[in-house]
Amino acid sequence: MWLVKRQPRVELDVPRMMDRFFTDFWNTSLANFTGWDEDSTVWTPRVDVKETKDAYELLADLPGLDKKDIKISLQDNVLTLQGERREETKEEEENRYYYERQYGAFTRSFRLPEKVDEKNIQAEYKDGVLKITLRKSEEAKAKQIEIK
Repeated sequence: MWLVKRQPRVELDVPRMMDRFFTDFWNTSLANFTGWDEDSTVWTPRVDVKETKDAYELLADLPGLDKKDIKISLQDNVLTLQGERREETKEEEENRYYYERQYGAFTRSFRLPEKVDEKNIQAEYKDGVLKITLRKSEEAKAKQIEIK
């Protein structure tokens, strides 16, 4: 006998659905509305963001980019990541049948929920992965309150 958890109703994750809708719209439909070439693409790097008690950490997959092609800025508690992946030059004697890699400029912005120590931001880029560590400011860290 198998026991299977029954889910009588499906819970909709509306924020995720809306995010997916707008991401798909901007990455595909916009090209049709603006008259971009069919082979031009818009790409967005995949990003993981996590929080520890002392810092925020962002990992971004940016394969094929050089450090000089990436810009990071922080203004009004919004972290912005910008860059561009350039298309390789085509050789005249090549026959290309299938393009799947995407090229072009990208911008990703992340509003941080708390203030960070702007003087202590670290960024390192290794093997196509950008790691940004943003230390929380002392006033943003949780404080233990003694009960008297």
